[in-house]
Amino acid sequence: MLPWLRYDIKGCEVSRWTDPSPEGDQQVVVLKDLNFEGQFITLGQQRSWLLLQVDIDTTYLQRLNVLDYSLLLGQQTLQPDEQLQVLSSGPSSPEPRDLRAQNRRLLPDLKNPLHVIDGPEQRYFIGIIDIFTVYTFRKRLEHLWKTVRHPGRSFSTVSPQTYCLRLCDWIRDHSK
Repeated sequence: MLPWLRYDIKGCEVSRWTDPSPEGDQQVVVLKDLNFEGQFITLGQQRSWLLLQVDIDTTYLQRLNVLDYSLLLGQQTLQPDEQLQVLSSGPSSPEPRDLRAQNRRLLPDLKNPLHVIDGPEQRYFIGIIDIFTVYTFRKRLEHLWKTVRHPGRSFSTVSPQTYCLRLCDWIRDHSK
C-alpha cells in the first residue's frame, strides 16, 4: 500500500514543487501542485459534487477579496475490502448510490471543512485552507513584481477573481 500523500494545491506553478521524503523517511512532507502533475482525483459520479462545492467556496472567498488559499488534498489507497464496498455501491447496483455516505465529514458531529470522499481506489481528504490573505495594495504591488520576475508563468499572487477561476480550472483539469 502506498503511504498517505498530502498536497497543498493553489493551481499555479512558481515555487510549487517540494522534494518528496526519501524512501522510508518518517518525515511528513506536504507536496505541491507540480508534484501532482500527471495524476487525477478519481471520483466518478462524485466529481460533479466536488466541482460544485469548490466553485461555491471559492466564489465566496472571491467576494471577500481573499486569495492565496489552498486546496488541501490528502489521498490514501483503499484496502481491497474497501474497494469492493465502493464498487458494490457503484452505478451498476440496483439501488441508487448515496453520495452523502461516500462524501462525509471527517468528524461528522463537528463543523469542519474537511470532506472524506471515496473514489474507486483512493480515499480523498479535501478541504480549503489558509483563507486569511486579503488582496490589499501590497498584494497588488507583489503581483506587479512577480509579473516582471516570472513573465508568462502562473504564480500565487493574482486578483481574487483570477485566483478563484484558476483553482477551479485546476480541479476540473485534474479530476475525473
